[in-house]
This record gives sequence, C-alpha cells and structure tokens, in this order.
Amino acid sequence: MSLFVPRFEDTVLVRDAGAEVVGDAPVAVRLLADSSASGGALSTVRVTLAEGADGARPHVHHRSAEMFYLLDGEAEVLSGDDVVTAAPGDLIIVPPDRPHAFAAAPGATADLLVVIAPGVERFEYFRHLQRIRLGEATPESLLEVQELYDNHFLKSTAWDGRHR
Repeated sequence: MSLFVPRFEDTVLVRDAGAEVVGDAPVAVRLLADSSASGGALSTVRVTLAEGADGARPHVHHRSAEMFYLLDGEAEVLSGDDVVTAAPGDLIIVPPDRPHAFAAAPGATADLLVVIAPGVERFEYFRHLQRIRLGEATPESLLEVQELYDNHFLKSTAWDGRHR
C-alpha cells in the first residue's frame, strides 16, 4: 500500500455564497473543492436531490474511493450488489473498483456531501452533465470522457430494479 501525501500551501476555504451551483431541481450540485485546490488530496461537492431524484447511475472509479455523508433527508446508495438506505449523519465509503450509485429514497429528498479521494478534477464533469441536461451535448458524449474523470458507467441489476 502506498501513501499519498498531498502538497498544497494554503488552507482551502469555500464559502457557501461563493460556490458555483450546477443544475437545479431535481438535481443541484454545489462545486466546493476540486482536486487542484487540495493538491490532489480530494474533490468535494454537495448534491441536493428533490424527492425521489436519481443522483448518479451505476458507475465505478478505478483510482479513487468515494465518500457519501448524508446531511439531510434519506438516500439510497448502491455499493456492489447491496443497496443501503442512509439517514442524516450516516457515512458510506465506497472503495475503488466497486460499482455504486445514489439517489434520494422514494418519497424523500436528500442532501449529500460527496468526497472523492484521492481527488480527480471533476468540476468540468458536472458542467458536462448540465450541458447534457440542457440538450447542448449528447449522453453518449460521456463515453468520450470516462477515463479523464475516472467515471466508468456500468449495468447493475440490483440498482435497475429500484431506479430507472
């Protein structure tokens, strides 16, 4: 096992009012700190989901773990073949190479802090997703940037039975 020691000089402070928000209901992503801000240590976003909204379809990261901390509401998180329901204050960490997805639980909203470590420059990924939502890019265009953002989509029968 190798130890990654990030190198950055200043404290990272992101004020709520200064954070860029990508999207709107049913999915809004507040861009907090990208990998470049933390010397590669982590990337952090806050995802707010309207009632029953999907946050991310099944995917895997090969180079990073992903942490989900539920701030409010109720969320379902896929990890491997298991779907767990998280309540406020619950923490879920998904290791690299494990399929995962997340959504607001049926009938509930969800507000999650999502951290990827080590970090990957991901802000442009979320902007790309917004361009797809607005019809400015095609869903297939994500296939071209999977490696760049270490975000590889896959099928999950455990998730597909619950979310579409």
